[in-house]
Amino acid sequence: MRNHSIITIEATVHAPIEKVWEYWTVPAHITKWNNASDEWHTPNAENDLRAGGKFVSRMEAKDGSFGFDFGGIYDEVRNHEFISYKLEDGRKVQITFIAEENDTKVVEVFEAEAANPIEMQQEGWQAILDNFKRHAEQQ
Repeated sequence: MRNHSIITIEATVHAPIEKVWEYWTVPAHITKWNNASDEWHTPNAENDLRAGGKFVSRMEAKDGSFGFDFGGIYDEVRNHEFISYKLEDGRKVQITFIAEENDTKVVEVFEAEAANPIEMQQEGWQAILDNFKRHAEQQ
């Protein structure tokens, strides 16, 4: 990872790794958890989960005032273990999935962007991860 500040977030999901992996990677699930607050949603997502494959999630404010595509290209995918990708702006993200009996620890490491304070980025990404945890544990 280059000269960017590095941010690490994590959560322990009370679900087995196979389920956590599926919920993280299948578009029908991504659209249900991929938002940082109730004012936002992800109306559609596409995911070609392989090295060189692309992914994109459409993130929009529910009131229609703003939206953007969040996407990138996978560098490495190891089933039930590890995902790394490059965002469209070149920043790198790595996600590690660690089985802990019936739980799964998800650790995300990403390069911060320069436009927003690091604390804000960390809080936003952590909020999405916490939302994922809630979704995966509810089902």
